[in-house]
Amino acid sequence: MKLGDDSSPFGRELRRLRTRRGLSLQKLAELVNYTRGYIGKVETGDKPPTAELARRCDDVLEAGGKLVALSTSMGLPRLAQLPAAAATFVGREDHLHQLDVAMVGEEPGAPWIVAVDGPPGVGKTALALRLAHQVKERFPDGQMYVDLHGYSPDAQPSRPDVVLEEFLVALGTSASAIPSGTGQRAALFRSLLAGSRILLVLDNAHDSRQIEQLLPGAPGCGVIVTSRRRLSGLQMRQDQRMTLGPLSEEESIALLRTVIGKERADDEPEGTAGLARRCGYLPLALRIAAERVATHPHHSVDELAEELGAEEERLDILSTEDSIAVRTVFSWSYRDLSGEAARMFRLCGLHRGPHLSVNAAAALTGVTTTQARRLLDRLVSVHLLQGIGAERYRCHDLLRVYAAERAHDEEPQAEQNLAVKRVLHWYLHTAYAANHTLSPQRFDPPIEPSQFSLPLLEFADYDEALAWLEDEMANLIAATRLALEFGEDAIAWKIPVGCWNYVFLRKRWTAWISAHELGLAGARRIGDKFGESWTLNNVAHGFRELRRFKDAREHLEQALEIRKEIDDLVGLAWTVTALGFVECDVHRYSSAVSRFTEALRIREDVQREHGDDEAITVANWHGQGIARASLGDSYRELGRFDEALTELHEALRIFRDIHDRHGEGYTLVKLGDTFARMSRPQDALTSFEEALTTRREIGDRWGEAETQHSRGRVLLATGDPVAAREAWRHALAIFTELDDPRAEDVRQLLTSTPRTAG
Repeated sequence: MKLGDDSSPFGRELRRLRTRRGLSLQKLAELVNYTRGYIGKVETGDKPPTAELARRCDDVLEAGGKLVALSTSMGLPRLAQLPAAAATFVGREDHLHQLDVAMVGEEPGAPWIVAVDGPPGVGKTALALRLAHQVKERFPDGQMYVDLHGYSPDAQPSRPDVVLEEFLVALGTSASAIPSGTGQRAALFRSLLAGSRILLVLDNAHDSRQIEQLLPGAPGCGVIVTSRRRLSGLQMRQDQRMTLGPLSEEESIALLRTVIGKERADDEPEGTAGLARRCGYLPLALRIAAERVATHPHHSVDELAEELGAEEERLDILSTEDSIAVRTVFSWSYRDLSGEAARMFRLCGLHRGPHLSVNAAAALTGVTTTQARRLLDRLVSVHLLQGIGAERYRCHDLLRVYAAERAHDEEPQAEQNLAVKRVLHWYLHTAYAANHTLSPQRFDPPIEPSQFSLPLLEFADYDEALAWLEDEMANLIAATRLALEFGEDAIAWKIPVGCWNYVFLRKRWTAWISAHELGLAGARRIGDKFGESWTLNNVAHGFRELRRFKDAREHLEQALEIRKEIDDLVGLAWTVTALGFVECDVHRYSSAVSRFTEALRIREDVQREHGDDEAITVANWHGQGIARASLGDSYRELGRFDEALTELHEALRIFRDIHDRHGEGYTLVKLGDTFARMSRPQDALTSFEEALTTRREIGDRWGEAETQHSRGRVLLATGDPVAAREAWRHALAIFTELDDPRAEDVRQLLTSTPRTAG
């Protein structure tokens, strides 16, 4: 798809980088070994870039992975993410006119930004969406929308890095090409939007810092922001900020008329005016109240307004940010729900994640998915819930607080505990199923069958499982916190441990460590030594990857003592292997050999004890393969090459026998490194090429970078510095994307190697 000018985002960025480097089309064509004509057509958008061309151009132009990411999107899709504008929207003409004018004109080098602030329930989102639909034709490349949950009742506003990931995926970037650093994601986001005209609605922001990385740099883009507080930190003209207050009495009555009908409002003007006054002229309260009036056609508006007044006297204001009018209407509307729908609403208040799926809601309430869908849609129809597509729903922050209050006041504690336990079991068992689909060879700590009948999901393939985990990761972390809050401490450690394969693949170190530390607190609180050792072991891997070797060793030594104490042979083998990794990290290879040899001995014991369990046997072979490959790696560093080759070939055989592609790529790199040390460069390069193929096929970006890192050294040794630099540039781009400390190692190699190309 072509945007703005006559090229694609990839073509525009390629031209910009090429021009910055002072390269002609012909010179770039020579460096990347493609024809000048083909690259010219890619720049103009007449031809799509191949993955290989993107990689080569990215390396030569030192784009840091940006061109690779842009190539995966193949041009921006036509986005249309705006929720529908409120059908009952009335008034605000002056506000709309002022904001409309602010989004017209020339502001060189910056997008148009308008910000609307005001108290909860005043209609900020409704105004923003009405404005967005009014001006969207000025932004022909589409519209994007996100609720930032700035005032979420669980105090967990959306993190900018998570929002950027959602934006990049929506723009067509493959997950494997998305950087992990917030700044890098923001830079890629701005690059994707360069030259385009897209409208962004950033709803419910907590403060300026939350959104500063979400702003496009393109002058043709537009941004509409809403928040409860004035966003004084945003760089914009003064007239682009607006504080919204309640509707006027006339506007409030007009809104009521659109819902309850003109004739009824005209027949009872005093009752209608009284109802508007009772609602504090706040749109959220007015809409919910009007819906209730409309569903009671045989009662006068006067009677219903009096009923609302009596309800108002019964309620207290529990928060300085709450409006008594809004809370009163919530209560009024809630009491009009059927028993089933009311129960669904109040139990939704116990859920902590940013959105709720039909299946999770069914688990929470203990009903079928069909019943859950019907009840959720009923709540949507009376504006107590919002549907966001793909059978997912979300709740306004104020409504979620109110729902939780109703649950605490009306549900016995035992029923609250039961509802939370059901939904936690659903998240736990579904996460385990998805995790196992990603890597069936790996060992997962066993979980007991659930005591509940749950609408668990089945995953047809790797991509489906990966997509579910990416969609639900925020909910899974929230579920871990919820488990700790409700005393479900075993689930608190099992959920993060059950997501190991996903987090290991995506290399999200911060989420990895924080989630497991929550789990560690749960395991320790109930004295679960087995769970404590697993979480200690997993946290240590995160520390290792961040080169916090002291922290990693301390956690592993704690895990080691516990696993010996409880006689957990499977876990013990993994911890001993991990200690071997740390010994390699600090170049103590003799100690590493001892650790890996000990791990293999323990694996033999596991086989003797569990040889009749097929799942444990396969997992044990996987662990043995990891230990043998690492043992071979250590032998190589000690100059014991024959022993190294023996262990590495045996590891490769094991991984191929159990169809473990990750282990296969892992071993092939170590085999290539060993051939290189033995002065067998062609054998080394052959191993690296096999490893690259394997790791690219399974989407192992970190493994691809590791392979290119090693491959570059061999290419340099064989007298090909041009190819070596290309390999290292590619490795640097990926390590930088992943915020991996190895990026600095590669950067030093590039600095110390003469620039003979590019």
